[in-house]
Amino acid sequence: MKQFKDRRIYISGIFLIIFISILLKLFWIQIIDTSYKTSSDNNSQRKITKYPGRGLIYDRNNKLLVGNEIAYDIMIIPRQTQSFDTSLLVNDLGIEIEDIRSRIEKAKKYSVYKPSLFYKQLSRLQYAYFQEHMYRLSGFYVQPRFMRKYEKSIAAHILGDVGEIDQVSLEKDTFYTIGDYVGRSGIEKYYEKQLRGFKGTNVFIVDVHNRIQGSYMGGKYDKEAIPGQDIILCIDSELQEYGELLMVNKIGSIVAIEPSSGEILALVSSPSFDPSLLVGRSRGSNYDSLLNAANKPLYNRAVGASYPPGSIFKMVQAVIGLDQEVITENTSFPCDRSTVGCHNHPPNSNLKRAIQYSCNPYFYALTKRLIQRGFEKSIFRDSRIGLEIWKDKVLNFGFEQAFDIGLPGVSKGKIPGPDYYDRLYGQHRWAYSTIYSLSIGQGEVLVSPLQMANLAAIIANKGYYYIPHIAKNIGSKNIDSIYLKPVSTSFDSKHFISVVDGMEAVVNEEFGTGRLGAISGIKVCGKTGTAQNPHGADHSIFMAFAPKENPKIAIAVYVENAGFGGTWAAPIASLMMEKYLKDSVSNIASETRILNAKFN
Repeated sequence: MKQFKDRRIYISGIFLIIFISILLKLFWIQIIDTSYKTSSDNNSQRKITKYPGRGLIYDRNNKLLVGNEIAYDIMIIPRQTQSFDTSLLVNDLGIEIEDIRSRIEKAKKYSVYKPSLFYKQLSRLQYAYFQEHMYRLSGFYVQPRFMRKYEKSIAAHILGDVGEIDQVSLEKDTFYTIGDYVGRSGIEKYYEKQLRGFKGTNVFIVDVHNRIQGSYMGGKYDKEAIPGQDIILCIDSELQEYGELLMVNKIGSIVAIEPSSGEILALVSSPSFDPSLLVGRSRGSNYDSLLNAANKPLYNRAVGASYPPGSIFKMVQAVIGLDQEVITENTSFPCDRSTVGCHNHPPNSNLKRAIQYSCNPYFYALTKRLIQRGFEKSIFRDSRIGLEIWKDKVLNFGFEQAFDIGLPGVSKGKIPGPDYYDRLYGQHRWAYSTIYSLSIGQGEVLVSPLQMANLAAIIANKGYYYIPHIAKNIGSKNIDSIYLKPVSTSFDSKHFISVVDGMEAVVNEEFGTGRLGAISGIKVCGKTGTAQNPHGADHSIFMAFAPKENPKIAIAVYVENAGFGGTWAAPIASLMMEKYLKDSVSNIASETRILNAKFN
């Protein structure tokens, strides 16, 4: 009897242990180890990300520049895939079996439970075929998302492009998952967080054939996507388009600014390209072609390039000379060509005429007074002190500043100072006679076309500017208040009067170097520049603003290898200003000449 009782206890103990083991296993499966829950959920449910439409991009006149259109990607959840007929994908997508295997392995490395991109941007025919056969492809599904759609083939360097996120960026921001798209350049990159919006989620019930049967729990766990914020640019799309047309077959840039606000009206970099080339399945090959092109169409010369400014820099020397009282508006210097060359022109009776004729010896003599001030007996020490004062004054014009305009890749340029020349020549081994090319905007001075246009705006405003910017409104918000505050150059407005008068004479009076920049019925103030180029023909430069009173537009044009600034850059600027101010162009002969010119 006792033996029977012991056996019953023993058997009961075994059952108790088994029961406890089962309970522990269930606890482990349901509470601790979420992989079972994930696997179970994923076998009956499908969570599909709802991608928001990126914010739309408009020009200053509310004309749509960039919109969205629907696209379909194939996603894969490796844990749910089963043996399938690979010919379904080979026939539908046109990819090799080895490529299919490689894509599956890549997805497994990311996660066996989470969806990842298998194949992007199906065509309509591919989408229809895949939908028809999807029940035979367990673990695969179609993910709708948005692609960019461009209304016109303009402003590629401003708008930028959107591409698949790379691994480095993926690790930096948990917002993204593999296969997501992000802004890669231009506005798309700079304002990525504002444009991208917020993802939503749809949870569906699926059957054993991978077919959606309906919303899970009546959509209780669904979350709507929130579209990105729209952006209104300062750009005038018609002016931008016209500028790009004028710069066809030329290398260089045009930057136009509204002096009273700092709003960038046009920002042309040439050569350019159709932004739609970087959308769709051909994006990769198109990008490689653009990247490897000899004339570098991807490079935004308008903000990223640094060039010698040439004679437009004489306006800076003039203002500083007046400020430092080394000249007055009536100072005259002879056109002595023994050190620097010049062209034939009437005598320089005053500063206005020196600007009108763009006399190199005049500005050589002016700048010599700025650098060699007589502070020290040693010419080397004296030049060092003078150059330090000179550089501090030059920087007040916004040079050596990478303006935060709302685009990446903005160049600072270079204004050389004493330390630079100490490194180049050695201490006490250089003087003004070594660096005099600075006086006419040559030598080591480098500025961007954006900075040149801002210089024109400063002169138009007689001593102040607004930080140039590309965006006018972001969503329902205005731009940052920093763009609404004028920046003073610290120079008295009276020092700009003679400079403005001289620039008016450049365009509108006999012997002016920029007469091809004139516009009928509008007083244009401009300055030509011709920058020497050791690698080929000189660069053609012109900066201007108009009208003289209450200026509406300031502009800089830089055409590489085109020669004298008054011959090519000036008429391009004239056409751009007339287009903006009158909404039409009257000088058809000049327009035709520019359109037919080639400098590349």
